[in-house]
Amino acid sequence: MPLVTTTEMFKKSMKEGFAIGAFNVNNMEIIQAIVDAAAEANSPVILQASSSAIKYARINYLMKMVEAALEEHPNIPVAIHLDHGPDFQTCKMCIDANFTSVMIDGSKYNFEENVALTKQVVDYAHSKGVVVEAELGKLAGIEDDVNVSESDAIYTDPAQAEEFVKRTGCDSLAIAIGTSHGAYKFKGEAKLRFDILKEIKARIPETPIVLHGASTVIPELVEMCNQYGGDIPGAKGVPDEMLNEASKSGVSKINVDTDLRLAMTAGIRKVFHDDPSAFDPRKYLTPARDLIKQTVKHKMIDVFGSSNKA
Repeated sequence: MPLVTTTEMFKKSMKEGFAIGAFNVNNMEIIQAIVDAAAEANSPVILQASSSAIKYARINYLMKMVEAALEEHPNIPVAIHLDHGPDFQTCKMCIDANFTSVMIDGSKYNFEENVALTKQVVDYAHSKGVVVEAELGKLAGIEDDVNVSESDAIYTDPAQAEEFVKRTGCDSLAIAIGTSHGAYKFKGEAKLRFDILKEIKARIPETPIVLHGASTVIPELVEMCNQYGGDIPGAKGVPDEMLNEASKSGVSKINVDTDLRLAMTAGIRKVFHDDPSAFDPRKYLTPARDLIKQTVKHKMIDVFGSSNKA
């Protein structure tokens, strides 16, 4: 099966009440782990790369690795998506490189500037058969090139969301309901504004909704990192139970990044702790890849409900 857009994935997710995981990729092992997990769970999947990940991996290498994954698992629907595209030029580069979906993140601009930028990207992407995710509202936290302070974070306004979608023609909308980027999402009890989600879905029922900053920051992975020499105190994410509720409440796409980084780091740290003489990348990257696969498969089966939906 060739790469697909997210259109049919999201139609099915909205009809049947589940979410699709969008997992950030940087290298071969992460791509292999994600797509292997999707095949075992029989789940559709979105591979996504930020502009900084593209700079690291280089776009041609990235696309060739994705092509190899498709050849190994031809029955799994896979979309390749630009995460947090910062400008029109980056979105255009990815569209021209055969990405099937791009995100233009104009949330740092005022409403009118965000509308204008998003519409520019939508017009170009749609002319090439590519779908567009936009963002309205600001998530706190740090992820790659995104850095927003807590004081600048803003919940998405439902009325603005409705106007924004009508004026831009975007295909999906990332909203801010209390999630945040990075490994330190909550200082106290985790809380998501499901009331805002409900009102937004009522206003734009045909538009797929996206949650960014939604890694669980799995406690077992944090503990494993710390056990084997890490220092990640107080890391806290969105509980699986809340993400499961979001999946059933109209969220079609949930982004996962931090959990994959924690899994890879934990796997590598354990190898070096157990065998300080280890120097073969195959020896320390294989357990890391296995741990990422377990993490992704857990999300698909136990949290997002996307297993057996391919």
